[in-house]
Amino acid sequence: MDIRPEFLALVLACAAVTAVPRVLPLLVLTRLRLPAWLLDWLSYVPVAILASLLSLETFSTAKAGLLAIGVALAVAAATRSLLGTVLAGVAVYWLLL
Repeated sequence: MDIRPEFLALVLACAAVTAVPRVLPLLVLTRLRLPAWLLDWLSYVPVAILASLLSLETFSTAKAGLLAIGVALAVAAATRSLLGTVLAGVAVYWLLL
């Protein structure tokens, strides 16, 4: 199989555009000492993102989504396991579809 150089350059450029924004902040932030107030503020970002995603599902008409949210919240509160929470929520959602 012969790969044209233009196609290979396009694939490599797409890979670079995808990888650089993900890797560069990790490389930079691991060498910086962030202030305590910023770390405290950043700790709320995952909760805010989860709340925004859940609010979209809460106001939809699908009852499977609401039940899956409830199960996921219960599992999260009981186990504090991210993997368990995701697996439980996805399993309930797909079983009720």
